[in-house]
Amino acid sequence: MVDVKGKWVLVTGASRGVGLRIAKFMASKGANLILHSRDISHTKDLLKEVQSLGVEAYCVSAELSDVQQVNKMLDEIESKKTPVDIVFNDAAVQIAYRVNPFETPAEDYSISFAINTIAPMMICYRLLPKMIERGFGRIINTTSGIKNEPQQAGYSASKAALDKVTCDLATKVEGTDVSINLTDPGWCRTDLGGPNAPNDPDSVIPGIVVGAFVDDKKSGRLLPAQEFAGMTLEQAVEKAKSM
Repeated sequence: MVDVKGKWVLVTGASRGVGLRIAKFMASKGANLILHSRDISHTKDLLKEVQSLGVEAYCVSAELSDVQQVNKMLDEIESKKTPVDIVFNDAAVQIAYRVNPFETPAEDYSISFAINTIAPMMICYRLLPKMIERGFGRIINTTSGIKNEPQQAGYSASKAALDKVTCDLATKVEGTDVSINLTDPGWCRTDLGGPNAPNDPDSVIPGIVVGAFVDDKKSGRLLPAQEFAGMTLEQAVEKAKSM
């Protein structure tokens, strides 16, 4: 199992929901953190909390629908000479629930793809080559098991696209100590999932982070977080290896 103590972890969407839980868990394991949110003020309290655990951390901001802001964020990380070892591309948006799917506007697709597909892949393309150079890296892209919901077509299509490009890119690092995998938190009671979701957001741990700890040199897998609910991290790692 990978020891993440002292490794640098970028978490997008770290200010709330699943991203918040990822950040706190990784800090509890001794990882240093780069906390992303749309506005840097959104992670100021989290920054203090994780720093109190004795890890290094700082905040970055970017509106992920704007590629220029994504690139500016990555430039800032590079200017600090931070060796990003692990990435959790967790931030996402679910634009709307269209009661009449035949009235789905084009912007549901354009906004969803910008944030849910293009932004995480631009982060992958920038940081993955540096991981390859250093000989270690983990990228975990958050997807969704949503299906048969034409009322949420922009969201579901953007997540399906993320699955495709992630698995295709995984072929470039298969068998190395750099891996890129997918995780699905399940339908959770978060701002994105809404109050009627069946799963407590705390149930995503340890499954949502297990991809960072598995060391079997495999990429392109889907690791559904709810299948690891109630397990210890060590148990989750062993289960992930068998999937």
